[in-house]
Amino acid sequence: MSSEYHKFYSLESVFVVNSSGFTTHRDELVIDYDQEQLKSKIEELANLQVSDQEIENKFGLHDNRDWSLHQTRRSLSLNKLWLSDFRLCLYRPFDARHIFYNSSCIDFPRNNMIHLLEPNLGLATSKVRTTLDFDAVLATEYIVETKTVESTRRSYVFPLYTYPDTTNQQSSLFVERTPNFSLDFVSAIREKLGYTPTPEAIFYYIYAILHSPIYRQRYAEFLKIDFPHVPLTSNDQLFKDLGAKGQILVDLHLMKSKKLNKLITKMNGTGDNAITEVTYKFTEQRVYLNKDRYFEGIAPEVWEFKIGGYQVLDKWLKDRKKAKRTLSFDDVLHYQKVVVALKETMQLMEEIDKLIPGFPIE
Repeated sequence: MSSEYHKFYSLESVFVVNSSGFTTHRDELVIDYDQEQLKSKIEELANLQVSDQEIENKFGLHDNRDWSLHQTRRSLSLNKLWLSDFRLCLYRPFDARHIFYNSSCIDFPRNNMIHLLEPNLGLATSKVRTTLDFDAVLATEYIVETKTVESTRRSYVFPLYTYPDTTNQQSSLFVERTPNFSLDFVSAIREKLGYTPTPEAIFYYIYAILHSPIYRQRYAEFLKIDFPHVPLTSNDQLFKDLGAKGQILVDLHLMKSKKLNKLITKMNGTGDNAITEVTYKFTEQRVYLNKDRYFEGIAPEVWEFKIGGYQVLDKWLKDRKKAKRTLSFDDVLHYQKVVVALKETMQLMEEIDKLIPGFPIE
């Protein structure tokens, strides 16, 4: 089995560039659910009329070996270029949040993460796991945090395209991007299929393979200790069929699929949407936000579905409970769409296995 698996291409040999997830060491300051609240915090941080002590007390900030509150505030006050540093990040599965992505406030922004600051597609995964249940795979259009798809170990992201460094150029418009695949890997695909597929087609094929339950079970012991390895096929129809499934999965996971508009859950009960408890009742297939309000129509297998060790539907709600959030209309709709995405993902994973004649793929 080992010799079989190691004939496949490791993601490190598939892609030229990858990046570990960023680490801020001050998430409560630079990451927020609400963009306007985040901007307000950074504006206050940059306002030197407010004392360092007030800022320190309000946001729980402390100097460390590599970071000084006073120096950071002075830098922000003198250079207003930071006004363009508000972005979206994929913080947890299906949980995009606003971030002030400025190196003066983030201890480890990760240099190669810059490729996800431009229009792109990325494959987020992990290198090392503590269990044999490999499920740390998720597509992203945004930069990722160090624990985005791995609850106990570091997350990594492999961008589909790389962009040239435009730091010293006046404009990044019309900059050409380059597919992030290694020459050896592209040559191997060309040799197998007789032609070179588009970068997106290759990405979708890889995404489908990594969502195969049989693949995950068969190679579980290897997926625990290193980046996933990708088998190639010489069967063009199989390549295209798997790619088609992979593309559907990517659209679901980026929350762009039209399938997400066909909701399968309802919000019922009385009162507001304040999250004071998160309780799942199996017999009723309900997820309670509090004593009176609940989502109805969530099957047990969907409720228990995990990505990177995170029980997605439970984690999403509990993070907001911790932040004392009351769900807005958009929050409720997003959650209902995530339920659809997970249900469809489970179905597609079964369909992917039905397409594959067996491993190793020929």
